[in-house]
Amino acid sequence: QVHGQGGVKFQNWAKTYGSSPELYFQPTSVEEIREILDMARKQDKRVKVVGGGHSPSDIACTDDFMIQMGKMNRVLKVDKEKQQVTVEGGIFLSDLNVELSKHGLALANLGAVSEVAAAGVIGTGTHNTGIKHGILPTQVVALTLLTASGEILECSESINADIFQAARLHLGCLGIVLTITFQCVPQFHLHEVAFPSTLTEVLDHLEDHLKRSQYFRFLWFPHSENVSVIYQDPTNKPPSSSSSWLWDYAVGYYLLEFLLWISTFVPSLVCWINRFFFWLLFSSRVENIAISYKIFNYECRFKQHVQDWAIPIEKTKEALLELKAALENNPKMVAHYPVEVRFARGDEIWLSPCFQRDSCYVNIIMYRPYGKNVPHLNYWLTYEGIMKKHGGRPHWAKAHSCTRKDFEKMYPAFPKFCSVREKLDPTGIFLNTYLEKVFY
Repeated sequence: QVHGQGGVKFQNWAKTYGSSPELYFQPTSVEEIREILDMARKQDKRVKVVGGGHSPSDIACTDDFMIQMGKMNRVLKVDKEKQQVTVEGGIFLSDLNVELSKHGLALANLGAVSEVAAAGVIGTGTHNTGIKHGILPTQVVALTLLTASGEILECSESINADIFQAARLHLGCLGIVLTITFQCVPQFHLHEVAFPSTLTEVLDHLEDHLKRSQYFRFLWFPHSENVSVIYQDPTNKPPSSSSSWLWDYAVGYYLLEFLLWISTFVPSLVCWINRFFFWLLFSSRVENIAISYKIFNYECRFKQHVQDWAIPIEKTKEALLELKAALENNPKMVAHYPVEVRFARGDEIWLSPCFQRDSCYVNIIMYRPYGKNVPHLNYWLTYEGIMKKHGGRPHWAKAHSCTRKDFEKMYPAFPKFCSVREKLDPTGIFLNTYLEKVFY
C-alpha cells in the first residue's frame, strides 16, 4: 500500500552532504513503516531514517530507501504528575517546546537548534552546556523501537535495559525510534548575560565560572585573546532584551558574510575580521531574559563546516592553549570565530561522548560565505590531532575521520553496543557509508 517517491535529492541543512535515495517515504503509521522494511528486505535495500537533516555530516545519507518521519510527530501523552511527555519520534523540538509550554513544562536543557526531530536529537547525542546537565539523551526515560524484523520493543531502565542504554544514543542503526518519553521540569525563564573577557582569565578561573552559572559557556575568537563569556540562569524577572535587529542582521550577518567572502581571496584578513567583530558585537555587556527555550536556541544563519569533540573537563585549558599555539605557529592556517566551549555532566549511555566523565566540548567552525567552500582541512586535522591526544570523542552528528579502531579505544562499552546492534539488525539494513566506517 505504501508508495515511495523517486527523484528526491536529500541535502543536509549546511548543504555539505547529500544523497539521492532510490525511494523517499513519509509514512504516517507503524504499519506503513513495516511495509517499507518488508519491501527493503525483499529487494535487498538498506533503509535510512531522517528527521530535520541538520547533522553536518553524511550520517543520514543513503542511495537506497529513505524514511522521513515528519508525519509521525504527535504528542501522545503528558503526565503532569511525573512531569513526563511521550512523543512520536518525528516531532520537531520547536513544536514540542511550544506544546510543553502550554502544560507549564519544559525540557531542562536544549541544543542550539530546535528544527530537529526528537529521535535524531537523541540518536546523535545532541548537547548544550551546563556541568550539572547531561547531553539531551540523558532526559530520555523510555522509548519504543521498531526493529529490522518488525518487532516493537519497549525500552527503559527496567525493561530491555541493555537495549535502552544503547538506544538512548542509537546512531540510527538499531531500528526505528517510534516514541520517546522525556523527563521534563516545570517551565522556567532564563536570564542570559554575555560579557567580554580573555582566554587566559577564563581558563585560569574555569572552576569559578562553572560554579557561578548553571549554563555557562564561552566563545573564543581565534587569532586573539578575546572571549565572550555567557551565563544563563533561571530567573523570576520579566522577559526583556537588549539586542537589536540592525546589529544582529545588518552587521552580524550581511556584513560578516561579505567580509568572510573577501577573506577567501586574502586569508590573512580573517584575524582582522575576528578582532573587528569582537569589538563590534561582543565587547560590551548584553542581557536578555526570556522563556528557557528561546534563550537556549539561537539562529544558525550561516552554512558551515563544523567539528565538535568532547574531552575530559580537566584537559580544557591544555587543549585550548595547544590549539591557540598551533594557529600562532602556522600563519597560513586561519580559523573563523567563534570556537564555542561548552560543558556537560558525565553519564552511563554507552556511546555518549560524556560516558563516565564530565566533559568539555570544543566546537570549531569554518563558514561557507555565499555557499563558497573555504579551505579548512589543515585546521581540521590539527584540531582532531589535539582532541585525540587529550582523550577526545567526536560528536556523532558532525564530520570526523575516526574509524572503528578509534572508537574501540574511546568507548569502553563499544563492544556491548556492537553486540546489541548485530542482534537487532543482523543483516545491516539500517547501515550506510557513515556507519560502515564506525562498525567495520
